[in-house]
Amino acid sequence: ERGQPVEQRKRDLAQSLREQRIEAESNYCFGEGGAGAFSDGKLYTRSKKRGDVDRILRLFCQFGAAEVILKDAHPHIGSDKLPGIISSMRKQILQSGGEVYFGHKMEALLLQNNKVCGIRCSNGREFPGPVILATGHSARDVYRMLHGQGIQLAAKGFAMGVRLEHPQSLIDELMYHSPEGRGEYLPAAEYNFVTQVGGRGVYSFCMCPGGFVVPAAQDQGLSVVNGMSPAARNSAWANSGMVVEIRPEDAVEYKELLPPGIKADETLALLHLQEALEKRCYNLAGEGLKAPAQRMDDFVRGRTSANLPASSYLPGLKAANLHEALPRAISSRLQEAFIQFDKKIKGFLSNEAQLIACESRSSSPLRMPREAEGLNCIGIEGLYPCGEGAGYSGGIVSSAIDGERCAEALSVSLTK
Repeated sequence: ERGQPVEQRKRDLAQSLREQRIEAESNYCFGEGGAGAFSDGKLYTRSKKRGDVDRILRLFCQFGAAEVILKDAHPHIGSDKLPGIISSMRKQILQSGGEVYFGHKMEALLLQNNKVCGIRCSNGREFPGPVILATGHSARDVYRMLHGQGIQLAAKGFAMGVRLEHPQSLIDELMYHSPEGRGEYLPAAEYNFVTQVGGRGVYSFCMCPGGFVVPAAQDQGLSVVNGMSPAARNSAWANSGMVVEIRPEDAVEYKELLPPGIKADETLALLHLQEALEKRCYNLAGEGLKAPAQRMDDFVRGRTSANLPASSYLPGLKAANLHEALPRAISSRLQEAFIQFDKKIKGFLSNEAQLIACESRSSSPLRMPREAEGLNCIGIEGLYPCGEGAGYSGGIVSSAIDGERCAEALSVSLTK
């Protein structure tokens, strides 16, 4: 693990917010539990393998999750509870004879005759044996290292856009169809939107009722935001990603974002595109961890906001015209989608709401092709690409299922 245990990550994140800087190896992306450890803790998935899902939920309960997740339609642990559960899992691994090495950043694969024989870390230490590679989708240095070592990668469709934040009271009023909101007994209201604009999907993603918007970059000079909710979902705000589908063939449409010398058909083109948008958004805000933002109705009308409403985003926001950073292919689709969503839920398009940029890590822009049965990386023995970073999952539960599949595949290969 390149990062730190969750207990240290908590301290590092608090310090990052105070000092308005990113700790390179201990942040919302890197460290024990990865991005999921400090996420909203949603435990529902579109996976059709219901039996596997139930098993994963029971495992979470075994390590401290409330048993209500076993019966809720949309089970949710909460960003305040999940780190403790991750810590309990690690302690069980150690008690069972496993070993955990924090602060060990993988620098290279040890390859011999198209077989992975181990890894080398940046501190010089080497670990022999086959490798399950579960890096998460923000370890760009790993993608570039793999590409440089000749490991097969493929461009994968993903989505980018903004994080939309409303007052939770407004969402309650709209979704419960009552000026009284949710009252004393109903939970914080949620929403889900999806539409097609210009042949591409535009949809809400990772909706966090009663939640917070947080900085989610892994490096300085990037503006990346994400959402999270405590178990009680009791903040004054509701937020959700609002993203536009991007397919590998769309890279030509976004060539304005590609660095000089990078062609739209290159394997890493979408990775470069993603990074370039994050830099653009950072330049709009211009300092520390501040993020650029714009009132929702102002964005749709194409005008800069004179001021911004209160926000859960602790590092602070800067009023900006997000059209200056977002490519037209994204901004125009978002504008039309917001108009459509307002027709479904009148009042959703509101200047009480604001867009915060950018939401760019909904999934990985790359996939590591692997065998359908043995799950080995194509053409490389002993390497098992796994989870979101490998392009095979999109959340806590589907990642857990994929992790078990990879562990079982490796176990089978070791006993042959």
